[in-house]
Amino acid sequence: MNSNTIFEAIASLMQWTFGIFEVIGNSFNNAMIVLGFIGLIFWLRTQKKFNDEAANNPNQMK
Repeated sequence: MNSNTIFEAIASLMQWTFGIFEVIGNSFNNAMIVLGFIGLIFWLRTQKKFNDEAANNPNQMK
């Protein structure tokens, strides 16, 4: 048994392991982009709410 046999076994294991990405395709990437935009919209709306509350509260520390 030489090192070539070991490296070929590791290579075939890697090809089999990462073969799932061919099935998934770009759907995972698209889902992450959509989720990022949803998170951005949520954060901006929450930040606007906090800014409006701060503008209406004269007793806050600055």
